[in-house]
Amino acid sequence: MIERHGELGFEEVNVMIIEDVWFELKDGRKALLRSPKEEDIESTLEYLVISAKETEYILRYPEECGKYTAEGEKILFEQKNASPNEAMIMCIVDGKVIGNCEINFFKGIKTRHRANVAIALRSEFWNQGIGTKMFQEMIRLAENREGVMQIELDFVEGNSRARHLYEKMGFRITGVRPNAVRLKNGTLLNEYMMIREVKR
Repeated sequence: MIERHGELGFEEVNVMIIEDVWFELKDGRKALLRSPKEEDIESTLEYLVISAKETEYILRYPEECGKYTAEGEKILFEQKNASPNEAMIMCIVDGKVIGNCEINFFKGIKTRHRANVAIALRSEFWNQGIGTKMFQEMIRLAENREGVMQIELDFVEGNSRARHLYEKMGFRITGVRPNAVRLKNGTLLNEYMMIREVKR
């Protein structure tokens, strides 16, 4: 069941603030999707480290998370919330950030028909319907944006869980970047590009 408090409203400066979207996880818990707030900073810093430890498919190692600071996250949140061309959506369960996603709209005349999305989620919350709900919100944003024709994303070779979600949400593979990721043990992994046409 989904409870929505407020709909996406393009304000006078056309910023994309995501109002509260409550929904129920498969295990019965409540989850909240919304734009980031200052109160999320500490939990976000913790989430960045935990998620980086849980999979090789996030493009950072845990020790690289030291570059993230409370002040930096505060600035990032403010920039995202003030931007007319990008939106960040946090997923919060029991008061903690457990995942997030972003959508970025290209700005150039030749490329403004395109949008790019990214998503990450703590493994404890996989298979709870969160990824699907996040994508529904990002797709809704793209559909509400005049002139956007396609949504793009990338995933790392071997990330079959993500690929399954993306294909379920209507994305298809369109290309490959050979050896785009190199792990500490020297393993080289391809990165695949996917596209979903925007339907209205």
